[in-house]
Amino acid sequence: MTQQPAAGRSTARAARTRRPIGVQGENRRLQSTPVTTRLADIAAQAGVSEATVSRVLNGKPGVAATTRQSVLAALDVLGYERPVRLRQRSEGLVGLITPELENPIFPALAQVIGQALTRQGYTPVLATQTPGGSTEDELTEMLVDRGVAGIIYVSGLHADTTADTQRYERLRAQGVPFVLVDGFSPKVQAPFISPDDRAAMALAVTHLVSLGHTRIGLALGPKRFVPVQRKIEGFVRTVQEQLGLSAETVETELVQHSLYTLEGGQAAATALMDRDCTAVVCASDMMALGAIRAARQRGLDVPKDISVVGFDDSPLIAFTDPPLTTVRKPVPAMGQAAVRTLLEEIGGTPAPHSEFVFMPELVVRGSTASAPGDRNRPQGGE
Repeated sequence: MTQQPAAGRSTARAARTRRPIGVQGENRRLQSTPVTTRLADIAAQAGVSEATVSRVLNGKPGVAATTRQSVLAALDVLGYERPVRLRQRSEGLVGLITPELENPIFPALAQVIGQALTRQGYTPVLATQTPGGSTEDELTEMLVDRGVAGIIYVSGLHADTTADTQRYERLRAQGVPFVLVDGFSPKVQAPFISPDDRAAMALAVTHLVSLGHTRIGLALGPKRFVPVQRKIEGFVRTVQEQLGLSAETVETELVQHSLYTLEGGQAAATALMDRDCTAVVCASDMMALGAIRAARQRGLDVPKDISVVGFDDSPLIAFTDPPLTTVRKPVPAMGQAAVRTLLEEIGGTPAPHSEFVFMPELVVRGSTASAPGDRNRPQGGE
């Protein structure tokens, strides 16, 4: 991240240039006024003294590792170039394969994973799948050819119950460690990192039932994906327990499959509103935004006439209109766990080849409220 260029300077030139810091032994004196000013800036950003900044920049001993890292982070934030002696030597490359980045939850997860890898001295290599672009197998081959130390897959083919899982066995036979995020297959011997999709649906349904809703729909992606199947299981079980409906009624009348896009959510919500649903739980925040659009196209108010719950708690989703009630996916915990697990694999002390499941959290905002005709109940928004 670089500072914005001052008025009158060339933006392109500013973008290309990172300001050097004076360091002893690099033909610059720390005592000069401009450098002293920079030391003060860095010290303020890092929350340490100028003397500590000077010790870090000159490679002197006696500075705690966490303090040293804070000073280096301050350099990066303020747009200063790290002295050559402080540039980390990469332990190696680690591949990160994700779906398309249009869904903001994937960039958020990629950022957590990338930062965690960098802190451990590894260089993340992001490889993104796009419709009509490179496939997961092609991206895997490219990363292996470049000698990556390991690969983290996010929402890949391991989540698709119709996909051939032998690709992962072939990768293991090549000696490439890997971790699989969002999805599970008992046929693959590898560590898996997942949110508890069943619990996520229980949280959403319980919240809506407490607001008086009895016709609650579920909008989600194609059924062949493991997270979709788990969400359906959690949704059906909770609706059965709390509203007394049969599993067959829930699955045939209250579950609508579509695509994980805004347009997909709009289409699914339209179908559910046609079945008199007064609340819709969506399998992603993007789908939830589509559901809100569908409601408004019918002249309905969210949450007065229909309540909407998302899933993920993507960046900026708290600032939508209305602010979206959603089930927060534990992205920081999942991303850090994926990195720790992969590094254990790389280091020869692999974690158990099983699934590590992380609990989601309900975040109540302004898109849920009491069911129509039940307005004596408290509103769901903050």
